[in-house]
Amino acid sequence: MRILVTGGCGFIGTNLVFDRLRRGDSVRVLDNCSRAGTDRNLAALRAREEDDRLEIVLGDIRDEPLVRDATKDVDAVIHLAAQVAVTTSVARPREDFEINAMGSLNVLEAARTARNPPIVLYASTNKVYGSLEPAPVEERHGRYEFVSHPEGVPEDMLLDFHSPYGCSKGSADQYVIDYGRIYGLRTVTFRQSCIYGPWQYGNEDQGWIAHFALQALRNEPVTLYGDGRQVRDVLFVSDLCDLYERALQGIGVAAGKAYNIGGGPRHTLSLLQCLSALELAVGHEIQVSFSEWRPGDQRVYVSDVRRARELGWQPTTPFSEGLETLLGWLRPLGAETAAA
Repeated sequence: MRILVTGGCGFIGTNLVFDRLRRGDSVRVLDNCSRAGTDRNLAALRAREEDDRLEIVLGDIRDEPLVRDATKDVDAVIHLAAQVAVTTSVARPREDFEINAMGSLNVLEAARTARNPPIVLYASTNKVYGSLEPAPVEERHGRYEFVSHPEGVPEDMLLDFHSPYGCSKGSADQYVIDYGRIYGLRTVTFRQSCIYGPWQYGNEDQGWIAHFALQALRNEPVTLYGDGRQVRDVLFVSDLCDLYERALQGIGVAAGKAYNIGGGPRHTLSLLQCLSALELAVGHEIQVSFSEWRPGDQRVYVSDVRRARELGWQPTTPFSEGLETLLGWLRPLGAETAAA
């Protein structure tokens, strides 16, 4: 296939580009490389540019003519480019909207007006469900859990956009679904939860597992916003790459649908449990401080991944295995920082 990956120098994007190249596809990357760490990922991708199946375009999804040109003659668009931090969206809501909502509309319009409209796979977010008021939580065994919903949050849960980030990503989420309904585009929305793995640098705003891991390797403190009992379902990035492949191959089933995607109820942990696992892995205690809850933070988010079974997909990587792989990839970066 010929595939455009927007945000292809980001964490998920870099993994997907390498995965698609391994599968024999031709890949065009569109990224403005504004996020910290993308310069390293760009260098790794450029090391593969002698492969004539890879093309890198430096640019912004807010540039409508550029997006339209990048979408020409591709079979599929994997749309990952986004402003990804809730805190940034609160500080700069207009920029957040222009990237996440208008940028996504540019992608959809480019696909709609293409001579042969490509498949569009969109990376949405669990934040479209807001604070999950219809799913009350309680504390059990030192972590928050749903009172009901043992399989996690289903796709028919009430949408409730909180924060400018939730609004902008949620708007794009609904546009992607509606372009499938109104214009007949083959579109799929993945409402993703806590993806982690190599090529992720992480910070306090986004990519928390990688952020915690890098802080642990550097023997530097970690700040938890809230009480650390928040629970998430975590998904290793290779499992996500497998999902995108299954959606492309099974587009006749997937088109027009939204899927909640994460580790599901069998791959959950609290922030405190993650830190405990890291302490065992790195062999020393991690200094932890606590700060106020952040806007839009959910006490619990666990994806009900049963709908994705229709694509033949389920999460398979245990957290212990995924964490070991991530730490192995991050160790050289931690050593560089310590030396500096």
